[in-house]
Amino acid sequence: MIQLHPLELKAWLEHPARKQPILVDVRETWEFQYCHIEGSLLIPLGKIPERIAELDPEAEIVLICHHGVRSYRAGLFLVQAGFANVYNLQGGVEAWARDADPNMRKY
Repeated sequence: MIQLHPLELKAWLEHPARKQPILVDVRETWEFQYCHIEGSLLIPLGKIPERIAELDPEAEIVLICHHGVRSYRAGLFLVQAGFANVYNLQGGVEAWARDADPNMRKY
């Protein structure tokens, strides 16, 4: 699993020629509704095992949570399940709001 800084993810998302990653937000529904990175798919951490079939094991997947801990746990699970291109957003949406999108709501 690769740790991805918010500015690295921002550059990736803004790069017109680079294939876009699948953004998977593993927070709870209320957290996602409060703020999220546009284009993210919500799969709460506890639902990852039962919804794993929705994810392509060959795709580049960026996992997101509030501070980067739950997404790291989800990443470990995906890696153990055979997923090859797993990234964890360091610092989660908190760091994203601080470093990449100062207009994002914080909690």
